[in-house]
Amino acid sequence: MSNQDVVTVEHQAEQHRFVVNTQGVEAMLEYHLAGQDIDFHRTFVPPVLRGQGIAEKLVRTGLAWAKSEDFNINASCSYVVKFLR
Repeated sequence: MSNQDVVTVEHQAEQHRFVVNTQGVEAMLEYHLAGQDIDFHRTFVPPVLRGQGIAEKLVRTGLAWAKSEDFNINASCSYVVKFLR
């Protein structure tokens, strides 16, 4: 029985973030929007959830959304930068 199989990413557009709520804690990817520019500036996964691929799922979901919206994508979060190379 594994929770990572049912991890769902929720886009909370009003708060400018993507969130995974599981095991009673919250992991998130936060971004800033300025016109057509988006900056993914913070990824946070609580220690209890680390090592399950949740940060990667958040980033891939966020980047896919930003591409579908035709944003100019930037990342001041070093973790997100790895996915833009």
